[in-house]
Amino acid sequence: MNIRSKLAWALTVILVITVTAGSLYAFYYIRAYMLEQAVDDMENDGYWMMHTLKFLPDGVGLQDELERVGRATDYQIALYDSGGSILAAYPAGSERSPHLHLHPREVSRLLEGDDQLRTINEPDDERIRVYATIPNSRNEARFFVINQTRSQVFQPIADIRQIIYIGLLLSILFILIFSILIAHYMARPLFRLTRDVERVAKGDTEHVIRMNRSDEIGTLAASVNEMAQKLRSDYQQLQALNEKQRQFFADITHEVRNPLHTIMGSLEMLELPGLDEEKRRKYVRNLRSQAERIGRLFKDLMTLQRFDSDEKFVIPGHADLADIVQDVVDWYQYSARSKGISLEYDTHSCMVYADPGKIEQVLENLISNAIKFTNEGTISVTYSRNNGLVEVSVSDTGIGIPEAHWGRLFDRFYRTDKARSRDKGGTGLGLSVVKGILKAHDSDIQLESEVGKGSRFFFVLKSSESVQMKNRETPQDTGSESVHSTG
Repeated sequence: MNIRSKLAWALTVILVITVTAGSLYAFYYIRAYMLEQAVDDMENDGYWMMHTLKFLPDGVGLQDELERVGRATDYQIALYDSGGSILAAYPAGSERSPHLHLHPREVSRLLEGDDQLRTINEPDDERIRVYATIPNSRNEARFFVINQTRSQVFQPIADIRQIIYIGLLLSILFILIFSILIAHYMARPLFRLTRDVERVAKGDTEHVIRMNRSDEIGTLAASVNEMAQKLRSDYQQLQALNEKQRQFFADITHEVRNPLHTIMGSLEMLELPGLDEEKRRKYVRNLRSQAERIGRLFKDLMTLQRFDSDEKFVIPGHADLADIVQDVVDWYQYSARSKGISLEYDTHSCMVYADPGKIEQVLENLISNAIKFTNEGTISVTYSRNNGLVEVSVSDTGIGIPEAHWGRLFDRFYRTDKARSRDKGGTGLGLSVVKGILKAHDSDIQLESEVGKGSRFFFVLKSSESVQMKNRETPQDTGSESVHSTG
């Protein structure tokens, strides 16, 4: 059973119960009112008859007078003398009817009692009786009894009941039609909303539910639209992520395949008989170089994986940039000198709040890239403090980077010149690692470059003083600032 049928049945049942209960209440209220009114009328008529019969002179035909009164009231009446004998009755000939005959004890109670009027209205008795005495009567009549059946009282209700039943049936029919219409009106937006939600559930997230309502259904439609928009956005992000993942694995495969081919070729050459010592050393160097390349690739991949998933990717602390730079420069001095490049760097103390191991990894990548793409000239590593921040810069006089590549330069496996980059042993992940590490430090890598003149990569770190002693004057660094040059 759908919601429209449920609404129709619910409305019908509620309204039918309400109308039926109201009709029954009205019916029984009318019955009670008519019975009460009938009793009042009988008592009033009893007083009227009492005074009418009291002043009739002796010798007047009581039967004729009683019939006149009876025709006016439509009661059954019996008139008695002081001994309880019937003097007259209406209708005529009803003297022996049980409802008119009085027991001698009842006669005695009527005559001896103080009440002039007594009403007998028992629920289990079909008849309503009014007994009345006639004090100081001018004739032999001393008391009388009038009665009528309850069916006489309720006779008008029979016609009213028929009218009520007809009206009730018409009302139920009207209620049924009205409930169906109301249920259809109320359920129609729900049916429409259901169809729209089914479209969204089947993947049509571009579908927009247009329902200009200010009630709960309108709120639900707006919520579904928001949900569809969120699903659409999530789906697009998943597509982009899936595409990146596909490209990522393709790049990894490609990056690993090249050195593996070189390794396999070198191993095959080493297996040749009669290979002279010089060539043997050459192929061993190739093996070592490609193995180191694969090692660097997986090291960079692990770094990026930790950046994506590990909340404790960086553990910041207070470190001196002079020590970090010195360690990195010592590592790359030989490579720079072998290419005739002068490697210059700052040596003055400068405390920063950062993860020293990760910052060392950043400088390693930037300096190794600078050495790869600089054929002659100078590579400079500098740092300076300004307003609680320390700017670290790695500059070179290399080939430079065209501006068209700046937007994707820090993407994973992106190369400005794929062939030349692989020849130089790069993994295509170095700058991505740099960006990830600096992002974990709430910083970012910046670039300035001009083709043929060189490039400058720079970033900022928090100074130790700004973290430790905020709102206090930064103390002077110990030692004098100097620039040391090797080459």
